[in-house]
Amino acid sequence: MNNKLTISDIAAALNISKATVSLVLNGKAKQAKISKKMEDKVLQYMEEVGYRPNLFAQGLRTGKTKIIGMLVEDISDPFFSAIARHAEEVAYEKGYKIVYCSTENNTKKTKEMLHMYRGQKIDGYIIAPPPGIEKEVKELIKDGYPVVLFDRTLKGVNADTVLVDNYESAYQGTEHLINNGYNAIGFITLISDQVQMKSRLQGYTDALTNAGLDPVVLNIQYHGEEGESVREIEGLLLGERKLDALFFATNYIADNGLEAIANLQLEIPKDLGIMVFDDNKMYKFFHPPITAIAQPVKEISEFSINLLLKRLAESEQQGTIKKVVLSNQLVIRKSTEKRTIKSS
Repeated sequence: MNNKLTISDIAAALNISKATVSLVLNGKAKQAKISKKMEDKVLQYMEEVGYRPNLFAQGLRTGKTKIIGMLVEDISDPFFSAIARHAEEVAYEKGYKIVYCSTENNTKKTKEMLHMYRGQKIDGYIIAPPPGIEKEVKELIKDGYPVVLFDRTLKGVNADTVLVDNYESAYQGTEHLINNGYNAIGFITLISDQVQMKSRLQGYTDALTNAGLDPVVLNIQYHGEEGESVREIEGLLLGERKLDALFFATNYIADNGLEAIANLQLEIPKDLGIMVFDDNKMYKFFHPPITAIAQPVKEISEFSINLLLKRLAESEQQGTIKKVVLSNQLVIRKSTEKRTIKSS
């Protein structure tokens, strides 16, 4: 019964116009100068009768679903979940909802999700793209859908982007380790073509090379067998090259690294200094607290959603492409304390 209710039914029951119901339903009551009392009356009645608007059918009529699609690497990761939460808050205030999915850096899955979103007439897209979806994103832009890429870019795709300075941050973090007396620094990263991961690796490599030191890099699988990454990191630490510090390219790699360090009963920073790209709110509670490069999560989120909302508000999607590059913060904690060289 409730599924068959229409805007006309609600208007008739409340003795108000269909336009008033529609404006309230679309989050435009304040803009249309509808009183708060009337807005609450409409919303309360819809709640009482269990009215649930079909947003996708509504989108077919109006050309707008007021829904934004967000594709991230892993929605359970603290970095991506925080960005999604901030974006959702801003979008909601503007009358939009956000639907999410995790791509797991899987090109095939991402293409399938983009195809599904297009079928549901999503208004715009915020994407942390894996490599290999250049064609699909270009088609979205060509067909007039606003797209914002964040965290990484796609080669040859001219879209609004929100990035951080991965190279400079990795260089600065490596330099901090060198300045504190670490001279055998390993870098653990993903087997990946993602541009942000390549930039972090290059920053690390250049900082070491400029200091006359040799890079030691371990590449691990994003989704390897359970425990395999831990064993690989243990193997690196037990190898011929004795390392005095590790720089992890992401915090989820660091989780495996910290497990390996605990398994080998190594002390931080006495035996091994630790640096992580991507801060985690728990790192300050570790013993000792972990030095990390903190990305400006709120700013990344706000720039991404506001760029998209601006495109959605414009009558034409064309215009100057915005490329935002934000700075990170090196949060220095005890895991990278200055090494004391014992005299022989």
